[in-house]
Amino acid sequence: MPTSSPAKLETTLTRAWLSRGPLACALWPVSLLFGALSAIRRGLYRANIIKSARLPVPVVVVGNIFIGGTGKTPLTIWLVQALRDAGMRPGVISRGHGSADRSPRAVTAASTPQQVGDEPLLIFQRGGCPVMVGRDRTQAGRALLAAHPDVNVLVTDDGLQHYALRRDVEIVLFDSRGAGNGWLLPAGPLRESPRRRRDVTVINAPELAPALVDQVAPKGGLVVQMRLDGGMAERMTDRNERMPLETLAAGGRRIVAAAGIGNPQRFFSMLRGAGLRFAELPLPDHHDFLDQPFAALDTDVILITEKDAVKCAQIEYLKDDPRLWVVPVSARIDSALAQQIVEKCRGRSTA
Repeated sequence: MPTSSPAKLETTLTRAWLSRGPLACALWPVSLLFGALSAIRRGLYRANIIKSARLPVPVVVVGNIFIGGTGKTPLTIWLVQALRDAGMRPGVISRGHGSADRSPRAVTAASTPQQVGDEPLLIFQRGGCPVMVGRDRTQAGRALLAAHPDVNVLVTDDGLQHYALRRDVEIVLFDSRGAGNGWLLPAGPLRESPRRRRDVTVINAPELAPALVDQVAPKGGLVVQMRLDGGMAERMTDRNERMPLETLAAGGRRIVAAAGIGNPQRFFSMLRGAGLRFAELPLPDHHDFLDQPFAALDTDVILITEKDAVKCAQIEYLKDDPRLWVVPVSARIDSALAQQIVEKCRGRSTA
């Protein structure tokens, strides 16, 4: 199965970032400059030389320091549902990758991924809460609260390094790749040091090996495991038509699995765990599908992620393709995490 050029570049960088090989070593001096500039920026905010803003409701940041996908969107959806179950009224603010507007924009049922980004649209559909996108998270938060004055807690999707907005709880998410080679960009995959403070470390992995925990949370603190469950496939043209992955695996069908997410191998590994055999088609994160990657595929079934489905369902030549089946995933996390977050929000502790 051919891989697109951007996906090949992502794969090359990802492999380099998992070890301290020749490419990573060559880029290491640049990573020192990146680290110094990042430290200066954090220090300016900490010293209040660059001003940051506090919103009138608690702010929970869900983010990562490992560049690329670690599972933030499923975690954000889980958190929204958990906060609602605890009696709170959450809203979500997000940068909105690919969003057409600089100013805040509400996500609605009529929004397109080009307008608001694929992840915010999925959060709106699955989370059932107000979602506002904008490059300036503070402006987005204020716009959401003005439009929905009943909201009493904000979840910031991927805003860990957006220090202009003060936060009450910080959740840092890793997956089984841990901290990679432990170096900062561009020599490694890290935006910040794994030693940065946070309230909670969530690890999206099948098991919490002690070495993995020590690597991503060297200063200790609360560490929680997250698992992604996805046992069903839903036909994209009719999401009510569902099939267990085990049934799909036993049907003798020719299957291609495609994923335009930050870590496609995580999606592929989940499908293999269900007994599926398929050809892989990794795509760049936030892929727009305008290059028609499925047009030449001679296959019975194409399995895609929910994040990709929000785009494919709005593309004329794909929305009626009967081969496309969506595999939704849900985060599984100890409910005690939600209780601790609720307590921190009600106490307005500053992260």
